Amino acid sequence: MLGINPGSGASHQKFCDKLDLPFPLLVDADRSVAQAYCVVKKNGKNTLRSVVIIDKAGNIQYMKRGLSPDSELLDGIGRM
Repeated sequence: MLGINPGSGASHQKFCDKLDLPFPLLVDADRSVAQAYCVVKKNGKNTLRSVVIIDKAGNIQYMKRGLSPDSELLDGIGRM
């Protein structure tokens, strides 16, 4: 599991420490990953919080722009 957003490495570390996250947060400074997944908002600056579940073969098993209910996430993971 990974998280990714355009924030700085330092802000990611503070966030991980605060919430004791068991996974790393990656930096997408140029928003290229966000653009690839079409989650950059119309203003071109902000990104839409989204969930993408990708299997070991690199196939997208689940994607939702915006927040996802736990049941949908578990279903997406179950398809792997």
